[in-house]
Amino acid sequence: MLWASLLLPTLALDAALRERPVPDRPFALVHGSAQQRTLVAVDEAARAAGLRPGQRLAEAEAICRNLLTAEYDTAHTRTALSLIAAWAYRWSSDVLLDPPRTVSLEVGKSLRLFGPWPDLEPRLRNELNELGFRHRIALAPNPRAARVLAGANDGTAVESVNDLPSALARIPITCAGLPQEAAALLNSMGLRTLGQVLRLPRPALQRRCGRALIESLAVLLGEQPDPLLRYRPPDRFDARIDFGCEVEHVHGLLFPLKRMLGDLAAFLSARDGGLQRFVIRCLHADAAPTDLSIGLLVPEREASALFEVAKLRLDQTRLPAPVLELELHADELPPFVPQGADLLDQRAANALPWPQLVERLRARLGADAVYGLRVDADPRPERACVRDDAADSATTHLPLRPTWLLPRPIPLRGPAPRVIAGPERLETGWWDGGDMRRDYYIVELATGQRAWAFCPPGERGPFMLHGWFA
Repeated sequence: MLWASLLLPTLALDAALRERPVPDRPFALVHGSAQQRTLVAVDEAARAAGLRPGQRLAEAEAICRNLLTAEYDTAHTRTALSLIAAWAYRWSSDVLLDPPRTVSLEVGKSLRLFGPWPDLEPRLRNELNELGFRHRIALAPNPRAARVLAGANDGTAVESVNDLPSALARIPITCAGLPQEAAALLNSMGLRTLGQVLRLPRPALQRRCGRALIESLAVLLGEQPDPLLRYRPPDRFDARIDFGCEVEHVHGLLFPLKRMLGDLAAFLSARDGGLQRFVIRCLHADAAPTDLSIGLLVPEREASALFEVAKLRLDQTRLPAPVLELELHADELPPFVPQGADLLDQRAANALPWPQLVERLRARLGADAVYGLRVDADPRPERACVRDDAADSATTHLPLRPTWLLPRPIPLRGPAPRVIAGPERLETGWWDGGDMRRDYYIVELATGQRAWAFCPPGERGPFMLHGWFA
């Protein structure tokens, strides 16, 4: 087996930064009581200004007066780690969670599908960069060794068990993930690297440092399994962003919403599933939550398509009060079946697939304004086609009827029209008292308009106008 370990050294900071536009001021995460607030993590601009983790907030604000801060949230960090695990699940079915900052995935079997490790590694890095997480990656025959190598030397790849001891030999004891008490004792004995420790006899090490050290070394060398939590993707998606301030305009919600939908798309891709309905919830301080329930005609999982529909709905929403938190919930996750396409597709380059076009129209005009039609068994024109909100208008086969059917027929005035097609005789309705006997024709008027008109059976006039063709 081959394991790739993804070490996320700035996970908490990245999880906070990716939910807001790039700050134009130094940024830091803070934690602690009101009297003893300290910096937990700082970005590059804050570090360049002389700030560092562990510094008191009052001291940091004295050094950097334009410091931008946000509350450090351990639950938020765990959610970000689960997101990385969900993303990694698309590359491997064996994903291990190693809190607080590491995810490992078995890629030995995946190499048969995605190609050798030198080809797979850049793809993993590119997608992690797109998600907004800085990272270190290493490859080893077991997850513990991969994590240690990633922390010591980013990009290390050890594919053979026989090469693992020599690769670990240069690792400092302080970076090897050994029990703290044992590592401190080994350091006091003058031992600085794992290679020096591995050359010592195990029984003597156990007597001096305890059994926990021996078990940790056995796991590191792959002699014992690593007792990590195996990840399984959940059956629903929930995300939340606490702005920490009041967002008064809808446009201020677009950036975090786009990031949330990108996370949702990565989650769906990992599950090999789609999305047919999701809810955007805006939480206010002095008003009831604003819920936007968005339904799709067909399952979708492209982040750009989901964001386009959500953006159109938000643009038409009037918020009753400023927004403090934004939530995204999705619990209807049907299987995703990609739509087939012709080999020689003649559509224009910028043409949208039919389902996406319908979704845009529904989002812009409202769900009640865009709907499908289905053929009813009653042949009377007024009842032949009925509304069907669940119908796919692109595949519904309708008889040749005008796009504009008049509420009631009216006499057709003017010169005699030219008959293009007909007659189509309709003789029906006898069972409910609404019987009718008509011969329908498609006619062209002197003005060039095409109309749908009828007259009594066997006659060619006078015509009664019943509809117009586009």
